[in-house]
Amino acid sequence: MPNARGALYLSDMKARLTRRGLLIGGLSMTASAAMAQPLTSLRPQARPDGAVALDAAPSGLRPRLRDSTAQFVEEARLGGRTGFVALDARSGEILDQHDAYTRLPPASVAKAVTALYALEALGGDYRFETTLVATGPIENGIIQGDLVLAGTGDPTLDTDALAEMALELKALGVRGVAGGFAVWGGALPQQSQIDPVQLPHLGYNPAVSGLNLNYNRIYFSWARSSGGYELTLDARGTDTRPVVDIATMEAVDRGTPVYTYAQQNGVDVWTVGRRYLGDSGARWLPVRRPALYAGQVFAALAEEQGIELGTVSEASSAPNGTVLVRHQSADLTKLIRDMLLYSTNLIAEQIGLAASVARGTGVTDLPGSGRAMSDWVEARFGAAPDLVDHSGLGGASRISAMQMAKILATPQARRDLKPLLKSIRLYGPRGEALARPPGVVVAKTGTLNFVSALAGYERTMGGRDIAFAIFSGDVARRIDAQDEEEERPEGARAYNGRAKWLQQRLLQRWGIAYAAEGAVN
Repeated sequence: MPNARGALYLSDMKARLTRRGLLIGGLSMTASAAMAQPLTSLRPQARPDGAVALDAAPSGLRPRLRDSTAQFVEEARLGGRTGFVALDARSGEILDQHDAYTRLPPASVAKAVTALYALEALGGDYRFETTLVATGPIENGIIQGDLVLAGTGDPTLDTDALAEMALELKALGVRGVAGGFAVWGGALPQQSQIDPVQLPHLGYNPAVSGLNLNYNRIYFSWARSSGGYELTLDARGTDTRPVVDIATMEAVDRGTPVYTYAQQNGVDVWTVGRRYLGDSGARWLPVRRPALYAGQVFAALAEEQGIELGTVSEASSAPNGTVLVRHQSADLTKLIRDMLLYSTNLIAEQIGLAASVARGTGVTDLPGSGRAMSDWVEARFGAAPDLVDHSGLGGASRISAMQMAKILATPQARRDLKPLLKSIRLYGPRGEALARPPGVVVAKTGTLNFVSALAGYERTMGGRDIAFAIFSGDVARRIDAQDEEEERPEGARAYNGRAKWLQQRLLQRWGIAYAAEGAVN
């Protein structure tokens, strides 16, 4: 059996939380500091609404109106810095604040800014397209030229969608190509991972590209056999499990690390410590060359339909020819709603990159796109954040609670963003639902190791609409923890629990304290 430090939970497939919260459909669940088993579906699982881990939080939640909110911060014992502010959402009047101008990592709260950025640049009806382009005519079932699988950045393209595209290609009578089969992912800047500081095996830190597949992850499964372990890497969909050679996996005898990663001749080469595997299990691992991955999967699916495409290559420029098959994503509004609900990093990065390209900023990489979005925030809202990406995964991003709340209080944010945010439950000291919650809250959560953030809107019991932001971060401790190479460093869970306890106290205090403007408290 694996040891306690690196054990894999293999008894069932229940969803659990990683240090980034629930990950988009099938991303790993924390079973230990180093490894986890996955959800069994590509589809999203909703992030929890921020309930406190009660064994990690101070006791008691009832907000005492006689106490200052600064005292709440002191009692939370978080370390580092905490900044928060509550504004009247319509007038901008500051109702409460503490260290509100301190710039801290926003974590996934950055996705709320990305939503506004993308909606303005692209429009709510925008859809990503993935196409099969033929550079020559079809004669006797053979494309007289090349076939190119080309993307515009769809973050939700999956194996099932590619299988449907293969069926449509077959229906056109295509049996093969006279030229070659290629992929094109250059419509958006490409990067092998969102945050280069993160551990390599984390599925929520995938590559970004103009052509993506399965949230840029491959499904790793293992089962003990008489001769050792049977290891499988596949691009599983609902009814098919194409095996591709974009990645390899080997089980080795060692202590730590649990995983090692290297890229050799364009192939993702993984090893895993045998002692951590137990009897059987599975998880999703990131893919670093997603366009080529998508091409290999499509070629396998096409072969199942009797279409011979041969070896896939990567095109150096956008294809010029006839679109034979077209697949569209859901509209941008739906993508954003899902991104905010499930806190999906890849959706955030792809829509942010697409917005930067559409605005003609000339960005060539993800940090450049983050800077372009920061410049847009300053021009549009008068705030000056420093954002290094669109998801908040990069711990170097900075924004103050005051800057975030002022963005939220604008008519643009209240009109476009507020309806897309998820509900946040207010609860009692044991996690129980309150019979009469002191406020109604919609917001975006954010979590990194030793960073916790929440920003959104509250309708108080007295009928006042508040725009708020609460940021807590022990940046020094976070930096130190990165050297430990642990998925969830010691103390991170307790920190997160205390931070959410503080958020609950503030929200409940504000819900009780602030009546509608002009009313008597």
